[in-house]
Amino acid sequence: MLLPKRVKYRRVQRGRLKGKATRGNFVAYGDYGLVALEPAWITSNQIEAARVAMTRYIKRGGQVWIKIFPDKPITEKPAETRMGSGKGSPEYWVAVVKPGRVLFEIAGVDRELAAEAMRLAAAKLPIKCKFVSKEELGGEQ
Repeated sequence: MLLPKRVKYRRVQRGRLKGKATRGNFVAYGDYGLVALEPAWITSNQIEAARVAMTRYIKRGGQVWIKIFPDKPITEKPAETRMGSGKGSPEYWVAVVKPGRVLFEIAGVDRELAAEAMRLAAAKLPIKCKFVSKEELGGEQ
């Protein structure tokens, strides 16, 4: 599971999911990518499940890059706790994803294999995703 080694603030505010991704919105390392079409918080468990699904399908062929990192702590108060008494403790970590963000990249496999691996990974995520190639989305600018 991914999580930061240390953070400046233990608890952060929730924020808003508005706008499109301005960074990480092109395929940089691999030949194919998985692009988010909706805004969401993606948990570290979901990222790991998608990674495992992809790597199992390609059977040690090719290389996979994870382009998102869960650096936002989400707090929860214990069940059946009265209102007040401060903010809850951090329970899990999420990556803030906006539409257009490349979530995963893959290289070293043919298009059909990459597309199926990305489809399996997308099934593990709570948002709609699109399979793209480096030519479609543009490589390094």
